[in-house]
Amino acid sequence: MKKNFVLDTNVLLHDSRCLNAFEDNIVNIPIYVIEELDTFKKDQTELGRNARQISRDLDHYRARGNLLDGVSNDQGGIVRVLFTALRLPAEFAVTHTMDSSILSVALHLRETEPDTPVIFVTKDTNLRIRADALGIRSEDYDRQGKDSTELYSGTAEFDVEADVIDRLFEANALPVSEIDPDGGLYPNQFLTLTSNGGARRHALARVVDGETIEPLRHLREAVWGVKPRNREQHFALDMLLRDEIELCTLVGKAGTGKTLLALAAGMDAVVGREQYRKLLVSRPIFPMGRDLGYLPGDLSEKLGPWMQPIRDNVEFLTSVNRNRDVQSYDELVKKGTIEVEALTYIRGRSLPNQFIIVDEAQNLTPHEIKTVLTRVGQGTKLIFTGDPYQIDQPYLDASSNGLTFVVERFKGEAAAGHITLQKGERSRLAELAANLL
Repeated sequence: MKKNFVLDTNVLLHDSRCLNAFEDNIVNIPIYVIEELDTFKKDQTELGRNARQISRDLDHYRARGNLLDGVSNDQGGIVRVLFTALRLPAEFAVTHTMDSSILSVALHLRETEPDTPVIFVTKDTNLRIRADALGIRSEDYDRQGKDSTELYSGTAEFDVEADVIDRLFEANALPVSEIDPDGGLYPNQFLTLTSNGGARRHALARVVDGETIEPLRHLREAVWGVKPRNREQHFALDMLLRDEIELCTLVGKAGTGKTLLALAAGMDAVVGREQYRKLLVSRPIFPMGRDLGYLPGDLSEKLGPWMQPIRDNVEFLTSVNRNRDVQSYDELVKKGTIEVEALTYIRGRSLPNQFIIVDEAQNLTPHEIKTVLTRVGQGTKLIFTGDPYQIDQPYLDASSNGLTFVVERFKGEAAAGHITLQKGERSRLAELAANLL
């Protein structure tokens, strides 16, 4: 049975492809949503780009037929633009005139097309509550269709026979089928194997190509002064130091070491081994595309407050490597070995032979993540770090942001790896705050 999906403005601003995201059902756009989109069309932000794309798509459908009657979309469904003279009851109208007008379209469809279920789709929590009070079924928009707690962690644990661990280290490899007969593991997934015999033994391993696992060797030396303090950090450093893994994603709460581990691997690769031409570190200036002119000074002075966490971490790394005659942060920046840049200016660039770290990537939309990925040139390694539970973007949440989006999309690719860091290592107080507050 077909369904009537009524979309709120924030859904279209969040995903410019949403008109084709509801299979063969009917996608209804209230005329009031078009009015709201019009206020965003000149913005030089991701919201403005999405508003303009939606307008172009609707104009494309308009050229093919009457939008009031409905035009077929690419998924075999129908796209309609509707309005209604119906008004909500006074007790539900409150003062949110535009929201009430949008809801009134869903209410009108429920009355005029009773045989077709009506579902109101919005990323506004309070508007979903208002819809429910009117008896209209409402849903959040989540194209991935996954709860954030179900997202791929990059790790797995298995109980095995003791001889499996012995054979793993003797042969330096084992077929995945000996560990997981169902074949549910991904390339570059990291494993913890525990023997189920008398004396319990543990082994850390990595899935090489989806068919073979290899043991992980303990890091005998610190990586640019940094040694892993827990199992996930060991996995993360191993992944960051492997040249064949071109895309790395690190997810974790505050204090788990995401940025420090990425920078340590970057300093080792760029300054230590001179494998890459430059270490490029970037963070989104929220929202992506906002003019930095709101801060005084030239570009480097404007970026200072945004990039201070990066400076703090690099200065820590250089301080613990003084015996290696390492240059200071300012010297490395002046020399061009380290470059810090706002993501605002990455569009249109080509970035070959660089070690790139994008911090706070949870504030990026899936489209912005794609923009960054398509800038990568030959010989470049790209690292995304972030905490999906510390999002400043009003149209993103823990499961719909670009960071978790790219984790899920790339988990089956041999060129990509992911680790979710669980344990905070910054300090006991920081760990308590992250867990309790």
